[in-house]
Amino acid sequence: MSRVVHLHIGAPKTGTTYLQDRLVLNSASLARHGVTIPGPRMGRADTFHFRAALDLLEQDWGGAPGHANGAWDSMVKKVRRADGNVVISHEILAGAKPDKIAKAMNDLAGSEVHVIYSARDLGRQLPAAWQESIKQGRKWPFRRFLTKVERGQTWFFNAMDLPRVLSQWGAKLPPERVHVVTVPHDRGPNGDELWLRFCRAFGIDPTWAPLDSERDNRSLGIAETSLLRKLNRRLELGVWREPAYDGLIREMLAQEVLVSRKAVPVRLPPDRYDFAEERAELWIEWIKGSGVDVIGDIDDLRPRRPADDEEWRNPDRVRAKLELGAALDALTVMTQEAASRSSADSIGDRVRDTARRLRER
Repeated sequence: MSRVVHLHIGAPKTGTTYLQDRLVLNSASLARHGVTIPGPRMGRADTFHFRAALDLLEQDWGGAPGHANGAWDSMVKKVRRADGNVVISHEILAGAKPDKIAKAMNDLAGSEVHVIYSARDLGRQLPAAWQESIKQGRKWPFRRFLTKVERGQTWFFNAMDLPRVLSQWGAKLPPERVHVVTVPHDRGPNGDELWLRFCRAFGIDPTWAPLDSERDNRSLGIAETSLLRKLNRRLELGVWREPAYDGLIREMLAQEVLVSRKAVPVRLPPDRYDFAEERAELWIEWIKGSGVDVIGDIDDLRPRRPADDEEWRNPDRVRAKLELGAALDALTVMTQEAASRSSADSIGDRVRDTARRLRER
């Protein structure tokens, strides 16, 4: 049986957390239909894919020093032992440099490689990417982040610039093996339109993956993001932080508690939509001229401006009252965490209870 490798390279903030978790949850069912999601003997496959991507890119973060060493070679060995359809997915691959892309393609030689890139309009993607960078330990204000993106001075620009990413990753591939999955503005009647588009890109029948995922990496509001940004500054933490940051602040505080609050969403400033619309037109023009396969509606790449009567709230200048509410919720959870270290109670249960109460307000 011939082997087809579907290499999903991102972009970040395009539903990748949900996608990867659903693939892992259904890996046994998918395997029965000839679809391999490479994974370790012990542990989660999505963590394995993350470490493989880090190792390929020669990066080392998100864990103890050296935690990704050898992971890419392990991934390649598992791919070579597989038949049929193999799916590899991690969004940090989008920003890979040409020499790393060449290594990936050389290591996967002998397989029919397809590159899948999920793309989202910048009106939604830029606010989401800024929040994600804050969750990862960054301290920059929203306007500074946007200015750096527009100037091409950040990793996010490199990973989200569709023509650049696909020109490099697709340089040695026929265009019909390069697939753009557009992130829909509307989730569809059952809320699963993006998942169905991913299935088409990977050659998966949706019925082969019946288990749904509850992980969606939801966005923070302006007060919650502002609080986290100030906490990063106070703790003097950065992207190259200790692993404890992930478990305590990013995973527990940001992604369990703060996302559960009723919040004012972060939106693109009105004066930045011109840039987002210009990039969309460039992307669409490039796609039409390249011959790559588009799965979804190409117009989903165009940002939608908010209604004229919809007030924009500046996430760099949040009212103290809003921020205080977020801070008190954060303090509550941190106090529970400190107390739990000397008790037999599960901190996970405590956090979930707090998150449930916040949602029910």
